[in-house]
Amino acid sequence: MDSEDDMHDANDSADDDFYSGGEAGLAASDDGDADYDFADHDSDDSPELLSHRQQQNYCILSEAGIKQRQEDDINRVSTVLSISKSEACVLLRSYNWSVSKVHDEWFVDEERVRKVVGFPEKRIEMPNDRELACGICFENCPHASMSAAACGHPFCSVCWRGYISTAINDGPGCLMLRCPDPSCAAAVGQDMINSLANEEDKEKYGRYLRRSYIEDNRKTKWCPAPGCEYAVEFVVGSGSYDVNCNCSYGFCWNCTEEAHRPVDCATVSKWILKNSAESENMNWILANSKPCPKCKRPIEKNQGCMHITCTPPCKFEFCWLCLGSWSEHGERTGGFYACNRYEAARQEGAYDESERRREMAKNSLERYTHYYERWAANQSSRQKALGDLQSLQNDKLEKLSDIQSQPESQLKFIIEAWLQIVECRRVLKWTYAYGYYLPEHEHAKRQFFEYLQGEAESGLERLHQCAEKELQIYLEAESPSKDFNDFRTKLAGLTSVTRNYFENLVRALETGLNDVGPSTSQSTGIKNTTSKSLGGKSKSGKNRASAAGSKSGSSSRGVDDSNIWTCDQCTYVNPRSAKACQACDHQHR
Repeated sequence: MDSEDDMHDANDSADDDFYSGGEAGLAASDDGDADYDFADHDSDDSPELLSHRQQQNYCILSEAGIKQRQEDDINRVSTVLSISKSEACVLLRSYNWSVSKVHDEWFVDEERVRKVVGFPEKRIEMPNDRELACGICFENCPHASMSAAACGHPFCSVCWRGYISTAINDGPGCLMLRCPDPSCAAAVGQDMINSLANEEDKEKYGRYLRRSYIEDNRKTKWCPAPGCEYAVEFVVGSGSYDVNCNCSYGFCWNCTEEAHRPVDCATVSKWILKNSAESENMNWILANSKPCPKCKRPIEKNQGCMHITCTPPCKFEFCWLCLGSWSEHGERTGGFYACNRYEAARQEGAYDESERRREMAKNSLERYTHYYERWAANQSSRQKALGDLQSLQNDKLEKLSDIQSQPESQLKFIIEAWLQIVECRRVLKWTYAYGYYLPEHEHAKRQFFEYLQGEAESGLERLHQCAEKELQIYLEAESPSKDFNDFRTKLAGLTSVTRNYFENLVRALETGLNDVGPSTSQSTGIKNTTSKSLGGKSKSGKNRASAAGSKSGSSSRGVDDSNIWTCDQCTYVNPRSAKACQACDHQHR
């Protein structure tokens, strides 16, 4: 077996950083295998990398934008098919607002499309009589007060208005409104709605039409944030499903839950269901209570002796250990704090199955609680970070600008740091759901995952502390601080390296840590994988990790502090061979 030093063998010329850079996230090793290269030779974000990060596969639409796009689609169909805008609107609505599908279906079989949608071959005009009988109220009305759809069935304005108003108040089904004549399927378009309905009904119809444009179109969805009126147009099949709305809410396009990379939608669904299900309550009851032998109600014993009395109306008295009647107990069975009968029966295996079930439930509950508490703690930290960011943007940034005599435009690095903290808290939160569903038998993969998670957590804590605690010093200063520029360099450097690490962490987890072998023991497989995946290469063959990495347990035992040094400015961990910090260029003394 290789020695502990062989855990981190690498090329002498490579001095990769512990944290990774964006485009170098998946680099090919010398043997041709694809590894997670958590390394970055240049801490500054290149224009290409920034451009890559800013690329979006979606577009945020306001109400005005939705209306404009809808009108553009209607105009396009109206022009190409030589039909009215009202007919084009009905046609698009029938084909879920897909312009290409409308064109395809229309040119393949126009007659069939007209029949399905409700367009007569030719518009039929109403009889040109002075008075016409309304088909609803059967009153004779002047020709001028009568209206008809393309089918020519005449109805008076009062009846039309009542018919339209009832349909609109019934909901979005009014968008597929047909002629009131029971035997007729002619479509009633928006032009008739606008000419016959009152203002309130016209406004409702317009809202239903805009909602239909978003909800019936497979490329668009509403932002699920409460009270948000923005919609999102998404390029389906373009990679990441993460969407950040203009209302600041991030969500997954695929499942519309909050953004949850690196966890897939199926795992999120299971996790949310588990958090809200009664199964954990039953696990707790099974692990921490016993049923009354008479009425079977669960009883929790949190203190006192073994003599238990069930609550009224049962009032059965029994022994907590063996569940036998207390009338058969006393000094001869061990008194109030022991039970000889239980011990004897236990040695004979009488309680093995019951104890096994209770122990399994207890272990399952403890494991779930471990992951849930940390998931919830990061959610709470993220919410607090959002509040701190809001407070900073509202007043603290202006105050800092006045104290340090610097324009707010030069303090954007603080906002960027807080935005990164919010995003990293979200990622870190979902890694706990990822860890909960990671198969127990994949020991090597679990060990590697816990190592990565521990390093991510310690790196984020350094950034959070710098942005929260150290910033406060400059906010409380009475005059410009001489070392404020050093603080700027440190915070910007921490933001950069933390972002790089988390980007590559997400990529690694999304691919299922595929370069970790199926080893179930502490073999060279997990050691070599950890070295390759983190890009930890130095002349002496030791992995470079931060001091906080010791939380990760056995996965960081090979770290040798003699081969690394920590920057005084930004706390970035550098290889011993580096003369300057690879995050902030601070010279090493």
